[in-house]
Formats: sequence, structure tokens, C-alpha cells
Amino acid sequence: MNVKDIKPKSGNIDVVLDIVDVSAPREFSKFGKAGRVANAIGKDETGDVKISLWNEDIDKVKAGDKIKITNGWANEWQGEMQ
Repeated sequence: MNVKDIKPKSGNIDVVLDIVDVSAPREFSKFGKAGRVANAIGKDETGDVKISLWNEDIDKVKAGDKIKITNGWANEWQGEMQ
């Protein structure tokens, strides 16, 4: 699948992306449990997409990496595809 083909509220997404940026992680607490989240930007030849990285996945991805997402899902947040 290509980035241009990803639609909101879709699942079973398999895509290979070049990571161009990873934001600094931010910490949160939900239901009394601490966690971390960071945003990354991934691109292919058809466009780019924002990716949410959670907890230990943040440390596995850095700018310049090529990643493969298997069985991913997409949604829209504040008018932006993720």
C-alpha cells in the first residue's frame, strides 16, 4: 500500500516508510498509569503521514530509518491523517 491510498478509519495497512522526523517524547498519565508518546513523520514516493509511537516503540525509531508497518490502522485527528 502507498501513503496516498491510506484512508481514515481503515485497518489492515501494510506500508514501508522512510522516517524523516521524530518529535521529542511527551509523558502522560491515563487511568493512573504513566506512558510516553511521540509523533514521527514517515514518507514514501506518494506522500507523507504522521505516525504515533507509544512507549518502548519510541526508542526503536529514529530519523533516517526505513520501517515496515504490518496490519496497521489509520484515523484522522484534528483534520490530519495518522
